[in-house]
Amino acid sequence: MWRRILLVALAVLAGAAPPGAVTAAGPRPADGLLPFPSDRFTVADRGSPTGRRVHFPAGALPANVAGTHIDPAEWNRQDGFSPGTPILVHVPGLDPVASGIAPVTDIGRSMRPDAPIVLLNTRTGKRTPYWAELDAHAAAEPGRQLLVIRPAVALSEATRYAVVLRGLRDRTGRSIPAPKAWDFTVASRAGLTGRVLRMRDDAFAALGRAAPAFTVGQVTDYTAEQDARIARQVRGTVAVPSYLTGAGGPGSRLHYGTGGELPVASGTTYAADFVCNIPRGVSARRPAHLSLYGHGLLGAPTEIDAGNVKDMAHRYGFAFCATSWIGLSAADIPYVTGTWSDLSSFPSVPDRLQQSFLNFLFLGRAMVAAGGFEGHPAFRDGQGRSLLNRRGGLHYDGNSQGGINGGALTAIAQDWTRSVLGVPGMNYSTLLQRSTAFAPFQQLLDRSYPDKADQQVIFGLLQMLWDRGEANGYAQHLTTRPLPGTPAHQVLMHVAFGDQQVSPAAAQVQARTIGARLHRPALAPGWSDEVTPFWGIDRIRAYPYRGSALVVWNSGEAYAPPPTNLAPAGPRYGPDPHEFPRAQPGAQMQKATFLLTGRVIDVCGGAPCP
Repeated sequence: MWRRILLVALAVLAGAAPPGAVTAAGPRPADGLLPFPSDRFTVADRGSPTGRRVHFPAGALPANVAGTHIDPAEWNRQDGFSPGTPILVHVPGLDPVASGIAPVTDIGRSMRPDAPIVLLNTRTGKRTPYWAELDAHAAAEPGRQLLVIRPAVALSEATRYAVVLRGLRDRTGRSIPAPKAWDFTVASRAGLTGRVLRMRDDAFAALGRAAPAFTVGQVTDYTAEQDARIARQVRGTVAVPSYLTGAGGPGSRLHYGTGGELPVASGTTYAADFVCNIPRGVSARRPAHLSLYGHGLLGAPTEIDAGNVKDMAHRYGFAFCATSWIGLSAADIPYVTGTWSDLSSFPSVPDRLQQSFLNFLFLGRAMVAAGGFEGHPAFRDGQGRSLLNRRGGLHYDGNSQGGINGGALTAIAQDWTRSVLGVPGMNYSTLLQRSTAFAPFQQLLDRSYPDKADQQVIFGLLQMLWDRGEANGYAQHLTTRPLPGTPAHQVLMHVAFGDQQVSPAAAQVQARTIGARLHRPALAPGWSDEVTPFWGIDRIRAYPYRGSALVVWNSGEAYAPPPTNLAPAGPRYGPDPHEFPRAQPGAQMQKATFLLTGRVIDVCGGAPCP
C-alpha cells in the first residue's frame, strides 16, 4: 500500500510547478493570519449557534507555488474554529525551556499558577491543559518557526477562549516581549456534526425499520485446507442514498441544493461496497456475532482478510463486514495525493468521509435488520438456516484510520453501543507530522507550500473541515452527552506504546475528552518519558470494569517518540508496533469480551500489557 502511495506522490512531484511565485517581496499569507485562530477572522451572525461566522477574505489563505490561494468558501461555512485547533503564534527568539513552557512530556506544568501560557475558557473562567512546542520542521528557519499550542483535551463547543502569553524568555534567559492576548470561538455542536446528522436522520427516516437494498456479487466458500479460519466470504454492495454531487466519486462534494446550510439527498444512490467473512465453526445453532470493521489509512474492506482479524473472527465467532472509508480509501489515493498541490480541493475529503459514515450505518442495518443479510442464501447454511446472530446486536471494531474515524462513526451510531478503537487518536493536525505514514505527503506539501509557517496554518485550516469526518469533531458526544437521537456509547481504546503511525499523544487527548479510564500499570518502570505518565487520565480501580477504557500495549521493542512534531523514523525508535495490539491473543480476548458483554477485563494479570 505505501509503495503505491509513494509512487503516486513521486508522479505528482514530477509534474508539479516549479517553486518561486510565493517568495516575492511582501507579506506572506501566514503572517496575516497570525495569531491563529482568532475572532479577527469571524463576523457577527445572529443565525449561527455561536453568534459568529468564520470569514476569511479572498486571497487571505496561503498560496501554493503557482500563486493560487486556497479558496476560503468552505471554511466560511463554519461558525467557529476546531475544538482541537493548533494555536499558532510567532514569538521571535523564544526558548520554550527557558520560558518554562509545558512540553508534551509534562502537560501538568501547563496548569501551574505561573505557567507562561494560559488557555482560558471565558465562559467558565477555568484554564485548559495543553502542551506547546516550536515547529521542529522549521528549526533551520527561526524566522518562520511558530509556537504551536495544542489543547490536551477537546475545547468546549460554542465557547470563546482567550490565549495569554507572559514571562517569555530567550535562550540566554532574558525576557522577551509577549504578544497581546487574543481570543477565538470554537465551533458549535451543530457546526461540527449537523451535516452528517441531517444525512443520517433523513436517510433512515425514509428507510424506516426495513433493511436497505443490497446486492451480493460474489460468494466464495473455502475448504479447511484453503482457509482454516474463514468458511465463506461474501462481497457485494449496499444501496445508500447519496448526499454527494455527481456520481459521488473522488472530488465530489456534499450536495447542498440551492443555497442550503445542510446537505440534501441528490436523488441518486451510492453503491457502497462490502466484504463479509463468515468464520469457520459457526452454525445455525451457534450463529456468528455481528461486527462492522473499519480499515486503515487509504486501505480497503479486504483488510478483514488480515491474519489478526481472521484470528479474532475464528476464535470468538465474529462475522466481520467492512466497507470503504470513501474519501480516504485505496481508490482515493490519486485524488488525495493531488490535493497537496492545491488545497482548495481538500473539502472533498471530509465531505466524502461523511457519506462513508452513512454507508457504514446502512451496512450495519443490513446486517441486523429483519429481511437483511440473514435472509440471503449467502448468509445461510445448506439447509437454508441463518448463520448470523442478529439478535445479539451489532458491534464495531476498527484499527488505525478505522480507530480514528471509528470514533466519529460510533458517536452517530444508533444500531450499536460498544466499539473497539484500535491504535486510535484524534485530530489530524496533531497526527500528520508525528506519523511516518505522512512522509510522502510532507514531500508534496514542501513542494507546493514550502513556507514552514504557511504549513502550520494549513494544518489548522484543514482541521476545521476534517472535524466533520473524524473523531475530533465528535468526541465530546462519544461516551457522554450523546448527540440527538443517539444512544450513549462505551469505547475500548487499544494503544501501541511507541506507535510510529498514530501518535499515542493524540490517543491520550481522546481518552481525556471521552473520560476513558486507564489500565495501570500501563507501562513498566522506565519506559515512559513523561513526568507524570498519562497525566489527567484516571485509572481503572477494579475489574471487571463497565466504562470506557484505555489499554496500552507494549511490544518491548519500541521506544517513546520524539517530544516534538516529528515522526519517530529510524532505527533508534525500534520496529513499528502499530499492528502489535490487534495481534495479541489477550487483546483479542479483551476485545471480544468487551463487545459481547460491555465488561473490560484484565487480561494482563495486574501488570503492564502484555
